[in-house]
Amino acid sequence: MASSGRPLALLIINLDKVIGSAQAFRDAFRRQVPDLPIRFWPDVGEVKDIEYLAFMHPDFDKLPAFPNLKAMFSRSAGVEAFARHPRLPKVPLGKVEPPGGDPMMTEYVVMHVLRLHRDMPGYQAAQARKEWRRVPIVRPDQRRVGFLGFGMMAKAPALVLQSLGFKVSAWVRSPRPAAELPLFHGDDQLERFLGQTDIAVCLLPLTPETEGIFCARTFAMMPKGAMLVNVGRGKHVVDEDLIAALDSGHLAYAALDALWPEPLPPESPLWHHPKVTVMPHVARRPTVDQLVTEVAANIRSLKSGGRLLQEVDVTRGY
Repeated sequence: MASSGRPLALLIINLDKVIGSAQAFRDAFRRQVPDLPIRFWPDVGEVKDIEYLAFMHPDFDKLPAFPNLKAMFSRSAGVEAFARHPRLPKVPLGKVEPPGGDPMMTEYVVMHVLRLHRDMPGYQAAQARKEWRRVPIVRPDQRRVGFLGFGMMAKAPALVLQSLGFKVSAWVRSPRPAAELPLFHGDDQLERFLGQTDIAVCLLPLTPETEGIFCARTFAMMPKGAMLVNVGRGKHVVDEDLIAALDSGHLAYAALDALWPEPLPPESPLWHHPKVTVMPHVARRPTVDQLVTEVAANIRSLKSGGRLLQEVDVTRGY
């Protein structure tokens, strides 16, 4: 309890501007955590009353100190923009993601992989030329899909694609126990992983180690005719190297949902490249109810003496 006798509160920062209205958040929290007061930045009230922060794109240079803060919840897919901020409060930071992955992300990744697998860009180009194009069709068991990153967002689409008959594997930064599909790990196994990947799906966090991971060096590791689906971060891809690999014919196609910078500038050659699909970072849009459900589950875990359900290691950046 705060010294005033009021229950400690949750402060929402920017979520009501990008996800849903303040009233929608109030209503959802009233249904799920009725005894938790909700405030919206910049109407903080007494800073000593704030027990939790839930935010997107926070500006820690402008936020005051919160002496009774216990935890923070980030809506952002990545935390690289603020994880090393000198004024980041020294309390646990958690992501608010559905424990089984987001169905929107699953359908989006599966859509792009199937689209590339069935050569829809080629058929669309043929239609524009009024060409009745009939070419050999590759079966799923002849196509190898490789996920870079195998967290919650990647696991669900990977298993869906596996169930459709694709040969699916994943690469992760650090060793981990065996999974439902073949796992590669670390720099030593990256070349072997990419060498057996026809469609690479990037769902990595952005860290100093993963920035620019798709570049001339790694594109050369991939089979001729390989394709890329990037739903990670824009800085995972070196655009100039991607264009060179596409123009040379070494890579066949790229579907990019994450770009750098965003919005993509009008002068970017990616807009008009015939082998590139540019998407305006629309893979997923969680609802107010989804976010509140995950925040409420984390708060219940903390109040029962547990931990955040998806705690971020700020030293690693994910």
